[in-house]
Amino acid sequence: MTTARVVVGDITRLDEQGITVDAIVNAANEHLAAGSGVCGAIFAAAGHAELSAACRAVGGCPTGSAVATPAFGLEAHGVRHVIHAVGPAFRADDPDGSDRLLASAYRSVLAVAEELGVERVAVPAISTGIYGFPQQRAAAIAAREVTAHEGRLQEVLLVAYDRGTAEGLREALAGS
Repeated sequence: MTTARVVVGDITRLDEQGITVDAIVNAANEHLAAGSGVCGAIFAAAGHAELSAACRAVGGCPTGSAVATPAFGLEAHGVRHVIHAVGPAFRADDPDGSDRLLASAYRSVLAVAEELGVERVAVPAISTGIYGFPQQRAAAIAAREVTAHEGRLQEVLLVAYDRGTAEGLREALAGS
């Protein structure tokens, strides 16, 4: 049974908190190109050139899906894989469609983690940065998808960069 919990911190340095994960999730764009926020931090920690080359080799990923690459420099922190999840930009004119795509991105992350034999994966709040997904709405979707998952995956860590996001994720997990 997969368990879930919320942690606060830098997703690329969870080992400094005594937390080990096999994979971390990058909140990616469809081109798998380096970006800002969580994405930028992951590219910097993994090694920009190496991760960029691996992402170019993959060739992209549609919204609502996920793909994996090696972790490169993140292996120094115990991470073996980066799972790139492409969440949607929130569309106020189609909130249900946005919800479906975000849920699909989370399900895809969990499926890729299972395929890789991952036991523990760290996942940021997908689509809540520059893609503008409302945090509480996104937290409810993340909690629902993670707690519904059945498989060999032991634990999903929902990683928040700040305490406010963490509180929203904790509330969503408690309500799911």
